[in-house]
Amino acid sequence: MGFHEIRFPASLSFGSIGGPERHTDVVTLANGFEERNTPWKHSRRRYDAGVAMRSLDDIETLIAFFEARQGQMYGFRWKDWTDYKSGAARLDVTPEDQIIGFGDDVTDRFPLVKTYRSGENTYLRPITKPVAGTVKVALDEAEQREGVNFEIDTTTGMVIFPHPIDTGVRITAGFEFDVPVRFDIDRIHTSLASFQAGDVPNVPIVEVRV
Repeated sequence: MGFHEIRFPASLSFGSIGGPERHTDVVTLANGFEERNTPWKHSRRRYDAGVAMRSLDDIETLIAFFEARQGQMYGFRWKDWTDYKSGAARLDVTPEDQIIGFGDDVTDRFPLVKTYRSGENTYLRPITKPVAGTVKVALDEAEQREGVNFEIDTTTGMVIFPHPIDTGVRITAGFEFDVPVRFDIDRIHTSLASFQAGDVPNVPIVEVRV
């Protein structure tokens, strides 16, 4: 899959609409009961960047970004302003925001994840596009130094240690992250008259699996 490690201008994604999407197959039986199943382990996010366009300069920036990605051909990073931190949106990132694993004397790399909790149920979301310079890591609450105690692959979300972590050591991390996406159209349809009249273009964005 072609992917460009560049973020859609955050000033233009601010104000967009969108969020997670699930796919559920629902079968209603003859007795009225339902059987529900999903082929998706992970949700998929969709957005509309068009509603965030506020000026002709914004439209020009959008078109340049669209052309450089060749429409749907190449993926890119997207900042979801409603969900871009490992912890609460209004709090600073800390190295203990998320548990990403436990040492076993064998494993030296751990993928970033974000856990969503509601009651007794949880969902573990893979984080594959952390933002460079924002990742903090701790071993049993002792913060580690990037470039010394660990490295982060910002293209895959993998935390890499120079050696396996001792058995039982709790590994935690905090970070900001982007969503890997692509345009869900191959054309931008707008005009000066319609834009000045308040008619914004429809620019659908869809998450891609990395």
